[in-house]
Amino acid sequence: MTTKKEYLVYKLSDEMKSCIKIDADLFKKLDVKRGLRNEDGTGVLVGLTNIGNVVGYERTADGLKPIEGKLYYRGYEIADLCHAIMAEKRCGFEEVAYLLLSGKLPDAEELQAFRELIIDNMPLEQKTILHIIELEGSNIMNILARSVLEMYTFDIEPDSTERDNLMRQSIELVSKFPTIIAYAYNMLRHKQLGRSLHIRHSQEKYSIAENFLYMLKGPRFTDLEARTLDLLLILHAEHGGGNNSTFTVRVTSSTGTDTFSSIAAGIGSLKGPKHGGANIKVCDMVAHLKEHIHNWEDEAEIEKYMRCILNKEAYDRSGLIYGIGHAVYTLSDPRSVLLKEMARELAKEKGRESEFAFLERIERIAIKTVYEVKGDRKKLCANVDFYSGFVYELIGLPQEIYTPLFAMARIVGWCAHRNEELGFEGRRIIRPAYRCVADENEYVPIDRR
Repeated sequence: MTTKKEYLVYKLSDEMKSCIKIDADLFKKLDVKRGLRNEDGTGVLVGLTNIGNVVGYERTADGLKPIEGKLYYRGYEIADLCHAIMAEKRCGFEEVAYLLLSGKLPDAEELQAFRELIIDNMPLEQKTILHIIELEGSNIMNILARSVLEMYTFDIEPDSTERDNLMRQSIELVSKFPTIIAYAYNMLRHKQLGRSLHIRHSQEKYSIAENFLYMLKGPRFTDLEARTLDLLLILHAEHGGGNNSTFTVRVTSSTGTDTFSSIAAGIGSLKGPKHGGANIKVCDMVAHLKEHIHNWEDEAEIEKYMRCILNKEAYDRSGLIYGIGHAVYTLSDPRSVLLKEMARELAKEKGRESEFAFLERIERIAIKTVYEVKGDRKKLCANVDFYSGFVYELIGLPQEIYTPLFAMARIVGWCAHRNEELGFEGRRIIRPAYRCVADENEYVPIDRR
């Protein structure tokens, strides 16, 4: 039987149904950029930055020209940074974090000092550990956001936006994210499965990637697993000021709010399935394809199933092939290209080369099929999410931490953008305009309604 409160909620919801609708034609008529996107799909220019540059096309007299994608961190091309680190078979996330936060690459002495500073700041307050253990709920992103807000309580100058204080807070956040995520996951496994609760502390000899794997599952990880995770952290560390979570951090920072409130807002943005949860969509889709495509080497069968998906006849009936296409990149996503190199090597180590080859076929055939079904006006490529879920699985990481891992990397970019937003002379609170298109009404006293 429906209670009065339940009926009222239903009634309000039903009335809301009409008031939340806005005629889509009005956006074009009034020249409103939906999603802050131009008609050609590019982002509306709303700010300037020295931090990251995402390049997927060139502007010409004839319009946008698709090009091979490039990503720059402080003017350094990501492919150059990653290939140098990969060639030396070492972890380099700390080096990239130093670059993004300070604007320059460290020398050997500076990098070692920075690594030591990160390790020193990795342990959590004892109360935070206890609160993570006691927290109810099963979403690690929510636990991460609450833990970040709790850091405000223990911070010596939580509200200060002085430059030195912002850098100190940035380093503490970069250091503590891996610990919070690892502890939160182990706590959830303990509660859900009754497994022993392991609280492993960071090790001085380990990098951030190695420490995360150690705190998550102990010393059972290979050098290649650690270096592949390190590459993923580098690739996810920064992606310009326009991505939703970074823009959220900049918007909130422009108000002068504290670091922890701003970062918690960024976490809330990244949690959305259209942003940080995209790689899980790819994983679910690939699992479905493995089950429904009988011969993984039969390209005709793969293409037939791709057409079924595009025609909303298979999988989730959305008509989307997840992991294919990007808002900026056209001919290639440089992050996907780099990750694919490590994925191939890791698949060989794990004896799962046939699955990797299957993914490569899906990538190639999916793009070809989309062009045949929908046309090739918009150029497509596999984005970083296409291979990242597969790589996480090869490393032995559970899906519950895929999006938190994204946050663990992107915290570097968030902090860099927050510091830039607050350090810009003549800065103003970010306040775009919304035009109200509601009809004007005359107020009627409640006793005459």
